[in-house]
Amino acid sequence: METIKHQFVQHIRRLQDVICLALEEADEKTLFKEDLWERPGGGGGRTRIIQDGNVFEKGGVNVSEVEGLVTPVMKQQLNISGERFFAAGISLVIHPGNANFRYFEIYDARGTITDNWFGGGMDLTPYYLIEEDAVHFHSTLKKICDECDPVFYPAYKKNCDEYFVNKHRGNERRGIGGIFFDHGRPDEKLTAIQWLQFSKDCADSFLLAYLPIVERRKGMTFDAGNKYWQEIRRGRYVEFNLVHDRGTLFGLKTNGRTESILMSLPPTVRFDYNYKPAPGTPEDKLWQVCLSPREWVLS
Repeated sequence: METIKHQFVQHIRRLQDVICLALEEADEKTLFKEDLWERPGGGGGRTRIIQDGNVFEKGGVNVSEVEGLVTPVMKQQLNISGERFFAAGISLVIHPGNANFRYFEIYDARGTITDNWFGGGMDLTPYYLIEEDAVHFHSTLKKICDECDPVFYPAYKKNCDEYFVNKHRGNERRGIGGIFFDHGRPDEKLTAIQWLQFSKDCADSFLLAYLPIVERRKGMTFDAGNKYWQEIRRGRYVEFNLVHDRGTLFGLKTNGRTESILMSLPPTVRFDYNYKPAPGTPEDKLWQVCLSPREWVLS
């Protein structure tokens, strides 16, 4: 298990460098700024933020490696037992694309591993629906999943469609989905090494899934009305992250590093009372998909 832990950490560190460089090249104006931090209870991370660029108004690519005592809050929130824990992950929020992949280990009082698992996901939160982009994004994720197990994509897409939902708004989703999995433990189907490889492949696919969309769309013009709608949709994103997202809530409840936890929030948002797009408009086309998920690729 130590080998798996080391391999995962080294991979996400390298991947952070690769993704940041690729996004800087796509933006052609601004660079990521790095913030190194330490966690009082053990471990730390490397937060990188890009802002006010030609393409990216705000985005973050974070790597964290934390460890410490398992607290009562952790036992309740994660449904775990044990004395100590280790968790490592890479988190990407490049509006409107999101990804997060992580690895957990739980230890007993003697330092022996008693449980370990992988988790993560990736979803797309566009402000306007361009079906070509949706198909490309989901097709990329399906290919990665199918190479490991053909049942993964339909199962993890369903998980994503059911998780990233503002239930307080009549089950309105924050975007057009992707994949989401958790507690991927070694079993008779997949070994720990195979779970490690699947998680690495998923994380590596972020640029394959997202960057072609950026390159196709970054030259599109927009007006004040488009910006208005963007901020409405960003408001829905903020609502989900602060009301429902388990990672955000867990981080805040366990005295995590606030700046890194809330780096996912967009720079400007709008909350208009009882706002609904006019029927038949491009804005309504996206909204309808958020209300009723669609199958983008054949299983």
